[in-house]
Amino acid sequence: MVRQIRAIVGDSTPIIIVTAYDWTAFEEEARAAGVNAFCNKPIFLSELRDILIEATGNMLSAQPENPIPDLSEHLGGTRLLLTEDNELNREIAVEILTDSGFVVDTAEDGSIAVEKVKNAAPGAYSLILMDIQMPQMNGYDATRAIRALDDPARASIPIVAMTANAFEEDRKKAFDAGMNAFVSKPIDVDKLMGVLSSILGAEGKQQ
Repeated sequence: MVRQIRAIVGDSTPIIIVTAYDWTAFEEEARAAGVNAFCNKPIFLSELRDILIEATGNMLSAQPENPIPDLSEHLGGTRLLLTEDNELNREIAVEILTDSGFVVDTAEDGSIAVEKVKNAAPGAYSLILMDIQMPQMNGYDATRAIRALDDPARASIPIVAMTANAFEEDRKKAFDAGMNAFVSKPIDVDKLMGVLSSILGAEGKQQ
């Protein structure tokens, strides 16, 4: 299969094998067939960049980097609750947000997010990033549950929807559920930071 793909794409396109199994037994044969690098599952962000650099040679490192916006001057230390059921997506989002100066707490499901908001100290979270598609409680239901809390401060925390479904009807559902904004997946970092800055402003930082 690799030889067939290599014959089609040529030598300039990197090929990476992603596997949950031990690949050392077939590494020599795979590299002879045209494989550039190997990636173990589960994939961790800390390893991904090194693997991509190995696979692409100098192509990646030679390109100018697009740095993650640093909002720490105005919003550094602002605490966010990231609700995302996918472990890899969650890890990537946490790194992006912390590199921008935010303090990030996480929830793996909407139901967990609701409980964290209920039990958190007043003002603990300045904003919630809420995935939509989650197995136990989806983002719409979690948002409705938060908006129905008795404590007005907790019930009014800004909530930003995150979803791969970017149709107008999905936006409407998000706003109807009580969300304040909507960002599409895969996340455009500049757009995400723009949304966070717009909602939180310089006053968003919790003292």
